[in-house]
Amino acid sequence: MKRINKLLTFIILLLAFISCNNKKPEVSDLDKLRNSNNTKTYPAVQMDSMQAINSITKQKVQELLDLSTLYLSGNRNTEIDTVIYSQMESYFHKPDSMTFKNLFREMDSLKAKSVKVNSLEVYKEFYKKDTLDFAKFSVEYFDSKKKSLGTFEKNAQYILLSSPKVNNEFKFYFLDFYSKPLKKDSTSVGVTK
Repeated sequence: MKRINKLLTFIILLLAFISCNNKKPEVSDLDKLRNSNNTKTYPAVQMDSMQAINSITKQKVQELLDLSTLYLSGNRNTEIDTVIYSQMESYFHKPDSMTFKNLFREMDSLKAKSVKVNSLEVYKEFYKKDTLDFAKFSVEYFDSKKKSLGTFEKNAQYILLSSPKVNNEFKFYFLDFYSKPLKKDSTSVGVTK
């Protein structure tokens, strides 16, 4: 009887040990952001609808805003902050020192700790002979206690460039983030003699 109890105890402990070791670690959102970049390409054949472009644009806007809150929550001078900043720059076609100025200023003034893109709509504007692609979206900022700080309407200009390596794919880049929409040229109406 004593041997059977010891054997049963051993088997139960062995099964408990095996079941504990079979759990797969879940990747946190922070790790997903740290490992995200703008290297994924999308086949041009499958991206002929506005819904697909809308979805991709919303994903890119949300990823950039998440990286921004992560960057602003750090010291901005550590090695990980440098990596996050370079990831953010990879979302832009030609980043410069002014690229993130408006975004950082607004997030700092609100002390936002997280951001959510609520709605997004892509549209085109025609300027002289060029067609420009824009996204109009609403951004909701949250503080550290997940309390809403407000919802704001924003614009971003983006471009889709064909990938040089593969003919039927393209890459997504922002040209301007939190941009103001183009103003139409107008002449004031006056009296002429």
